[in-house]
Amino acid sequence: MTRAVVVGAGIVGLTTGLALRRAGIEVVICERAPEIRAAGASLGLWANALAVLDGLGVGERVRRIGARTDMRFHDPAGRLLDTPEFGPEDRRYLLVQRAGLNDLLADAVGRDTIRLATGFTAYAEHMDHVTVRLSDGSSEDADVLVGADGAYSAVRAQLVPGTEAREHPGHHAWRAVVRAPGVTVPEDRVILGTHGCRGGYVRTHDGGVYWLVNQFNSPPLHGSPKQQAMERAVHLDEGGREGTLAGLIAVTPDELILHNQVMLVPPLPRWVSARVVLAGDAAHAMSPHITAGATLGIEDAALLGRLLAPAGDASATDQLATDVPATDVPAALAAYQADRIPRYAHVARLSAAVEHAPTPAEFARNYVAFSHWMITTGHRAQERSG
Repeated sequence: MTRAVVVGAGIVGLTTGLALRRAGIEVVICERAPEIRAAGASLGLWANALAVLDGLGVGERVRRIGARTDMRFHDPAGRLLDTPEFGPEDRRYLLVQRAGLNDLLADAVGRDTIRLATGFTAYAEHMDHVTVRLSDGSSEDADVLVGADGAYSAVRAQLVPGTEAREHPGHHAWRAVVRAPGVTVPEDRVILGTHGCRGGYVRTHDGGVYWLVNQFNSPPLHGSPKQQAMERAVHLDEGGREGTLAGLIAVTPDELILHNQVMLVPPLPRWVSARVVLAGDAAHAMSPHITAGATLGIEDAALLGRLLAPAGDASATDQLATDVPATDVPAALAAYQADRIPRYAHVARLSAAVEHAPTPAEFARNYVAFSHWMITTGHRAQERSG
């Protein structure tokens, strides 16, 4: 039976573990934190990610903890920036809280497959297996090691030295999920403002509101995260400090506001060796202004599940396959890299076109062009593999 060690129990690591188990592969997931947790507030899952989760048997459960949202852009005066050349399906995604999605995926993959408080230390590749050394002094032998350990990946540091995550200069993000009974939020709104600021607010499935502010080419930061977010909100709403976004920020407790200097992973010359492979942000962390990092990482997980499925057992199954020959791991990983690197080179080009759009109208158009491409090409890949 093929055996895999997955490093990282975030969304991509857990989805990878689930995809591999469904393909008939024995899985151990190692997580350095002492509990399943999620960094960040909420995330968007696009239709191509939901198709993967449907195929893994958890799509309906994920929809029950999410709120369907349309990515409709407005200017600071509230005017809609329409993109009539694209359909409503190109703007529609599911907003879910990271912690809830992580818990759901951990239950689906099986908590007994997850080793908490067990970090990755190093690996040693052999002709027919890889030995994974762990922070508790133990080691695991496996057919394949999957590094799904995020932008600061320790697996990537060994596989492709010198590729540390780098700052996206001047790009910062502030966000929170909050209950705001004193602020009226009749609709979801994504706002393209001045001074490089973008942001908005989206209602969650349980009555809360997720708000976000980010800025490209930010001047040096001063004050608390709440003060920093409020200073930028005035560029996103003609109501200024009396507007809806500013109101949401004002009622958010300081400790709930997450601030991040946005970090990027540089383009990598390779994602794999014979028995080691990167997935998700470990391979391709990009700016969150395209709100697609989780969706794209879930695609990685699905592709690994398909390519590493034991020979003669290409269909997904809940049963571990013990009576079929193991797959050719080096060939499967080479096929994964051949598919992923060109795809993400194109993602990077489309993301840059959004970031550097000279006007709000062009930002909106370039963004929906990206989501249309991502959804349609993602669905085609699912159909080819089905």
